[in-house]
Amino acid sequence: MHSIILPDELSLESSQLVQVFDYSNSKGISKQQITLNQNIFSFLIEGTKEVIFDNSALAIDNSKFLVMKSGNCLMTEKLSDVSNYRSVLLFFTNEMVSRFVRKIELNKIESMVCKSVYAFDYDEFLKRFVYSLVDILKLSKDLQKKILEVKFEEIMFYLMEKYGAEFLYSLTINSDNATQKFIQVMENSHLNKLTLKELSFLCNMSVSTFKREFEKHYSESPIKWFQNKRLEFAHYLLQKEQKKPSEVYFEIGYENLSSFTQAYKLKYGVTPKQHQKI
Repeated sequence: MHSIILPDELSLESSQLVQVFDYSNSKGISKQQITLNQNIFSFLIEGTKEVIFDNSALAIDNSKFLVMKSGNCLMTEKLSDVSNYRSVLLFFTNEMVSRFVRKIELNKIESMVCKSVYAFDYDEFLKRFVYSLVDILKLSKDLQKKILEVKFEEIMFYLMEKYGAEFLYSLTINSDNATQKFIQVMENSHLNKLTLKELSFLCNMSVSTFKREFEKHYSESPIKWFQNKRLEFAHYLLQKEQKKPSEVYFEIGYENLSSFTQAYKLKYGVTPKQHQKI
């Protein structure tokens, strides 16, 4: 599957600091490799959306919207029962973030956790805000440019007042540390059933480089490491949450119960059923 680069492939003007696009999809996509060259608000209107980044993953319906940091991600879009998938996309550059931070004199808060994606609930103000963006698309390009920069500040001020500055702080963090990004992807993706190609993409590496990097950090193959992590999680579900083996195997990425039972016994010396009786 080829990667999609946004906003480049939407034929928007790359020189603009803030841009809006009314996006719809009648087919849906699954784990599409997306490279975001700009940060983005994804205001979901119809359907559901799932995104997986290096350090975080979220799934939402149209009661929520996302703020996503520039970088690589895997994106799934599912159609609603009654219509297509639709979202209004508001792209904004790092330069716009820097301008806003300077304007409000944001102080760096070290204790905040940096994430690549945040989800927020709609309220009446935010719903009206989204449809005002659609109306702006009817204006001249020059007027759009001027108004969108004001609208960017409007949404940033509103979200900060309602939810705090954590999401804004995350947008300012430089995430170019390849080793840190690699470890974040591994620790956050071991239950996401991702392929090596998808994991490599999130790390911005080729598959061969990814394998070498993995064995350098973990001293074993990716397949074995991920299997162990999933079996450890299965052990937790069986012991602590008292789930049945038939409920667990698919959740941790096995296609059938017999292959899960065989792998579990190889690791723990007993079958999942026997382990629950100990």
